[in-house]
Amino acid sequence: MRATLIAGCCVAVCVAILLFDYAVASRSAPQDARLIKDLQLQVKSDAALAPKLAAEQKRITEARRARKSRDNAVAWLLIAASAAFLISAKRLPHTPRPHVAASPRLNSPVRPLAPSPAQPELDLTFINSLVAQHGRNREAAILYLQAIQAHYRYLPDEAVRRLCELTEITPAQVAGTSSFYAQFRHRPMGRHHVRVCHGTACHVAGARQIDDELRRYLAIPAGADTDVARMFTVNEVACVGCCSLAPVVVVDGQTAGRLTPVSACDEVARCAEAKTA
Repeated sequence: MRATLIAGCCVAVCVAILLFDYAVASRSAPQDARLIKDLQLQVKSDAALAPKLAAEQKRITEARRARKSRDNAVAWLLIAASAAFLISAKRLPHTPRPHVAASPRLNSPVRPLAPSPAQPELDLTFINSLVAQHGRNREAAILYLQAIQAHYRYLPDEAVRRLCELTEITPAQVAGTSSFYAQFRHRPMGRHHVRVCHGTACHVAGARQIDDELRRYLAIPAGADTDVARMFTVNEVACVGCCSLAPVVVVDGQTAGRLTPVSACDEVARCAEAKTA
């Protein structure tokens, strides 16, 4: 804590010195230029003023060199202090954020529409039939992964292991391919898929506020995209092509636009209930 405070103070002092020097230079530069210009005109008519002109030019040059040297030293000190501040700040104990009460206009976070059943053992017969259909060639890795994702809605570890056992595809190839393409998921999705458009129009119209409120409303933990009961998955997506309706949310394939954080939560609940009815 003490090291962080000292480093922060050093950063503030360095920034203040650089800003002060910039202000002084911005103010004195025009004055020095006018002074030199006036002396040059006077020297043309009175050569005796030449030493004074030379002295002023030397003074201005030395002042600029001194200021430049000081600013360079302060800049290096600022970099070091900033690095020390970041390193020491990371070592500070984390204080958990207090729980934020639900908005009075909204109900409590959406409850599962049905109890979340225990996850059954994964049926791998799909992998067997997939390999029988397309062969064991490793060049078909993307095709296999796309098919597995479409069938299971993510890439289960058991399915990937069976694929590697039955084909020439290696676990390293699967890891590299699935991490390179954003379309592949390694965690199960919720029963309902909520996509929040973050295109330019939607972003300007409040997509971030809608995204944050949906995650709070659906009780999605920080750093995750799916709630604990695996009922809802919320993802940020690029433009969905409905800019005139911004901000836009797509729930299980149904598009809703001109939303607010409150109406977006209502729309998600309505679509989810309609799908399970």
